[in-house]
Amino acid sequence: MTTGADAGSDTDEAPIRDWPRHWPLLLLGAAVIPGVVLYLVGRGTDNPAIDAWRTVCLSITVQALPFLLLGTALSGAINAFVPARVFSKVLPRRPALAVPVAGAAGVVLPGCECASVPVANSLIRRGVNPAAAFAFLLSAPAVNPIVLTATAVAFPGSPAMVLARLLASLLAAATMGWLWLWLGREEWLKSNPVRHTGHRPGHSRWTEFRLGFQHDFLHAGGFLVVGAMAAATFNVAVPRSVLDTVADSPWLSVLFLAALAILLSVCSEADAFVAASLTGFSPLARLTFMVVGPMVDLKLIALQTGTFGRAFALRFSAATAVVAVLSSVLIGAVLL
Repeated sequence: MTTGADAGSDTDEAPIRDWPRHWPLLLLGAAVIPGVVLYLVGRGTDNPAIDAWRTVCLSITVQALPFLLLGTALSGAINAFVPARVFSKVLPRRPALAVPVAGAAGVVLPGCECASVPVANSLIRRGVNPAAAFAFLLSAPAVNPIVLTATAVAFPGSPAMVLARLLASLLAAATMGWLWLWLGREEWLKSNPVRHTGHRPGHSRWTEFRLGFQHDFLHAGGFLVVGAMAAATFNVAVPRSVLDTVADSPWLSVLFLAALAILLSVCSEADAFVAASLTGFSPLARLTFMVVGPMVDLKLIALQTGTFGRAFALRFSAATAVVAVLSSVLIGAVLL
């Protein structure tokens, strides 16, 4: 007779699709080719706008790439070597206390947005309270050491920006967890098996690490390049008069960069460099960009829809965007 635990493990035993033998060349190409293409774009032309676009795009990509590599490598290591049951053992039994603890776990357990949704679903299926899983889902991509270090590098001499990002992200993640305890409904969550997260008995941990690292880096790297190109286009193509109008309004600039973060869908390991390039905006508006982006963007909404269902994704994403903006304004008004 098949027990519930056996059934759950069976859904996790999806086969791992192996990659080509020359996978290191794929990773090298993913890291080098975009930079070469961006360098060649506009070469030989005297158009200042194209030169400026290329410079901004290259600088964002080159600065962010090492952090993206390190972040995805650590995420892959946690996926392969840290059992998911560790979370259920560490978290307090009371859901109201488990929410902030799960949010704070993101400080020491790095993960990218692309992995946060399946990890949260895996935790829920292993008995973790959904409110705690959602708090971890929101905090891990936003407050892990790689992201905070990247923020410090992107904003040199501004430790207040790093602290503000940490506190605003933790506040938003915990608030959303508590809101789920108060208003969330189980029927909003659909049951849908996703790509396995965590080690599976009988499989090589190093193979799982390699596959997880490859998947996350190649996936997030594409969003990094697209985000860098979009940020460069934004800096070059949008008329200065429009930027001045938006930037001069404190509330309008905050809402504008919050919407831009949702649309650009930049990886959290790289978004600080994009925010730093938006020099016409206030520190508070750029803080909002960095807090909203890792929690709500187009790719996350799509992932949440496919994993938990449209009823959940629409409500959760809308509420998260509002909470993230308010948290940024509250913390930024005090620290910045």
